Amino acid sequence: MRIYLINPSDVAFGIGVITPRWLYVLAAATPRQYGDPVIVDETLEAFDTSRLEPGDIVGIGIHTANAYRGFEVGRQAREKGAKVIFGGIHSTLYPDEAHELGGAHAVVKGDGDVVWGKAIAEVLAGTQQRIYEGGRIGGTEFLPARWDLLPEGGYMWASIQTVRGCPKHCSFCSVWRTDGQKPRQRTADAVVEEAVQLRRLGYRFILLADDNFYPVTLTDIKLAERQKNQARLDELHALRAERFELMEKLALLPNDMVFFTQITMEAAEDLEFLKAMNRARVKGALVGVEAVTEEGLKSVFKDFNFAGENLVERLRMFKQHGVHILGSFIFGLPTDRADTFQATATLAKRAELPFAQFVMMTPFPGTVDFQKWEKELGGQADKVNGVPINRYWLLPSHQRPKLYTPHPTMTPAEIRERTQSVWDEFYALPAVWKRSAMVKSLKSRLAFVLVSKLYRQMYANTGIATDSARRSNANKWARWIAKPCRSLFRADPMPDLALPFQKPEHMFVIQGQ
Repeated sequence: MRIYLINPSDVAFGIGVITPRWLYVLAAATPRQYGDPVIVDETLEAFDTSRLEPGDIVGIGIHTANAYRGFEVGRQAREKGAKVIFGGIHSTLYPDEAHELGGAHAVVKGDGDVVWGKAIAEVLAGTQQRIYEGGRIGGTEFLPARWDLLPEGGYMWASIQTVRGCPKHCSFCSVWRTDGQKPRQRTADAVVEEAVQLRRLGYRFILLADDNFYPVTLTDIKLAERQKNQARLDELHALRAERFELMEKLALLPNDMVFFTQITMEAAEDLEFLKAMNRARVKGALVGVEAVTEEGLKSVFKDFNFAGENLVERLRMFKQHGVHILGSFIFGLPTDRADTFQATATLAKRAELPFAQFVMMTPFPGTVDFQKWEKELGGQADKVNGVPINRYWLLPSHQRPKLYTPHPTMTPAEIRERTQSVWDEFYALPAVWKRSAMVKSLKSRLAFVLVSKLYRQMYANTGIATDSARRSNANKWARWIAKPCRSLFRADPMPDLALPFQKPEHMFVIQGQ
């Protein structure tokens, strides 16, 4: 009997950009008496189901975008006589789909760190529950990943999680509903131990795969002070202190290590926090800008962001402190007009963003936007091949619409074409070369251009592409570029690297005289 952990994908690039952390966390949660699980990441290579034997356990984690492929793998595995267990954010939201469409014997909802082992034992015994409630475990219960199972040469970047949950409530995001609004932080020592393990293996670029690396804002603290809520104030200060402790310890790691994370715009006001990020070599962050107008921000419940000139200043503030931003923008909001696209492209360049992504509005399950959309449809959703449009993830990716909700002033084709033009303008070679001046050497500038090209080509397959020929071409380009890009990010392994807070064994303290 073997246990397989599968990350489904209908596109394989041969080399992955970032390690899919959940696979290796569930590997750590797999009881050792069952042996090491077989890790299958289909972004590297498609899963060969002929390897399965009756009685094997197949764990499949899905989000909305890869649910279609995940259900396909589940059905194939069950036909081979394997026992199928689904998990992931989509299974948490729609557990019945995994049973009805994916051949599941059981579904794990919520965090799998603790409950996964129980699910395996009971499925093997034939006493499985239909649904296992993993819930939201505390930060001290988060398991470190089994990085010893990483395939050699498989990924460019590694990933570590330091906190789950986000206190915000953006209308397009489901994280605050699935992972909660209360930040659950790991200890700094646990995070650093993983970082050291990864550097020993040769990984020096690490994504801090957090819902929000900045869980406590200065505004939060000021509000608690005005309310004279001492308990809340103490909680916020404790969370904030833990963030600073983490960054202090990350700063002690080898100087060639670089971290990237996800953070909210409010961090730009917190100069002390930005300075700590700089010392810890957190040199990049994804910031959800979403919209460049106040009206657009209000429409997605993100009016804590800035707009216009204030937005440019805040984004530049990150750069001034050595934190380079990947800005994320959404097109297709009800407040968007024809001139919004060019205004967004211009602002992204004026804010000196090294990277940006421009996505079209998609109502994801579990979000406020999705609930609003379903309510507006009123049970009268159009169908594609018999599938209601509000269950679009049950369609092959090439059959899904590019835009799901009607816009008051533009057609879906207009929004798609204008979105495409912004991508083309921002990632035009002259513009990329100009931005590459942020690094000094010619080699580094050429590397910046190569990475920009890879990012653009890989993203072309996730919704902007208009036809199969374009997607196929993007995949070929991405596979060609991925290998040399990987060499830019990796370093020689450091197998003897010690923990920065661990004294060598020969050191001791004599107490007494």
